[in-house]
Amino acid sequence: VAEAGRTIDDALSEVREAVDFCRYYAQQARARFSVPLALLGPTGEVNELSLHGRGVFLCISPWNFPLAIFMGQVSAALAAGNAVIAKPAEQTPLIAARAIALLQEAGVPGDVVHLLPGDGATVGSALVSDPRVSGIAFTGSTETAKLINRQLAERDGPIVPLIAETGGLNVMLVDATALPEQVVDDVITSAFQSAGQRCSALRVLYLQEDIADKVIEMLRGAMAELNIGDPAALSTDIGPVIDLDARQMLERHEQRMRSEGKLVASCELGEGHRNGYFIAPQVYEIERLSQLQREVFGPILHIIRYKVADVPRVLQDINDSGYGLTLGVH
Repeated sequence: VAEAGRTIDDALSEVREAVDFCRYYAQQARARFSVPLALLGPTGEVNELSLHGRGVFLCISPWNFPLAIFMGQVSAALAAGNAVIAKPAEQTPLIAARAIALLQEAGVPGDVVHLLPGDGATVGSALVSDPRVSGIAFTGSTETAKLINRQLAERDGPIVPLIAETGGLNVMLVDATALPEQVVDDVITSAFQSAGQRCSALRVLYLQEDIADKVIEMLRGAMAELNIGDPAALSTDIGPVIDLDARQMLERHEQRMRSEGKLVASCELGEGHRNGYFIAPQVYEIERLSQLQREVFGPILHIIRYKVADVPRVLQDINDSGYGLTLGVH
């Protein structure tokens, strides 16, 4: 809550997710390492296949899930028999430091897992190019993942595995058979929870035109009930975005949408929000998905109306976007 601006509800669910990751990877490792694997050779001989760690794994985690994804990457690499260098996002090093301390309290040796905080351009780049790093797990922007991939391609020696989870222009398709109340409830949760700072957050809502006006009116009413404020307060629904850079990026997109789209709903910010990194949840109608060239990481939702006859074109537009992390259907 204090370092990443998570609401209390989000913070509690993230602790549960971190626990889930630890249990999941432990279970996966037990299942895979406990069963000997044998392959028959061309002349009938039995060849044993062994599983083992690669060496040093670099885990680069994001600020939007500073405990859950951090622990997921690190626990997976450790369970598979690797030593780990954990490089948390520069915005959330304190949460990472506490997580590493807990791992060591639980018995993970200090020479097996190392915390190396710092900015990506300096620390991250030096680690990626180091020949002693034999594997990388990364969660963050698509642009950074491509940069890491190019850096690895320039290295001599064996191919280094890169496990990357990046963002998306996630859409939800809603047709006239959907229950509007359920749609609006899911839209509010997916688009605005965590101030829209989830790689799986809803960015584009496709509404069949027969029900579009009704759903938008209900969405406007639901947004009016949202409480934006201090994430440490139990009454808060939506807290701030992560930092000044994020707020300014979202403000630039807001200005662009006010000229290229149509504002259909917005929450109001008060005097108490002026000194923080707050962005009002807002909804714009746009004409086509291609108006969005990249992920907008915050509480801004876009709506596109469509007719039944448009569905093949809509699906083609989604496929052509180059993003496919999550998708919703009502």
